[in-house]
Amino acid sequence: MSKLVFTAILNEVLNDTSFRVDLDDNDKSQLYQEVLHFFGLAGALNVCEALEVAWRDPYNQSEIKEFILAWLRRKAKKATKATGVI
Repeated sequence: MSKLVFTAILNEVLNDTSFRVDLDDNDKSQLYQEVLHFFGLAGALNVCEALEVAWRDPYNQSEIKEFILAWLRRKAKKATKATGVI
């Protein structure tokens, strides 16, 4: 259930920005785990509720958005380096 909440958050972040990126399931799973760990939500009794509460708080929401966008920028930068022409 918490992955469903995270997917909704990720979709909202992507829809609010002009940043376009294709993420496979592994990327989404990795980002999900990193968000949980970074914000101290990993291991919570109810991760779904903890994620929803964090998202409803305006400060946490902006921090989560910034974290996701920074992660996506790093991912895009790595992909650009990997596809360079030799």
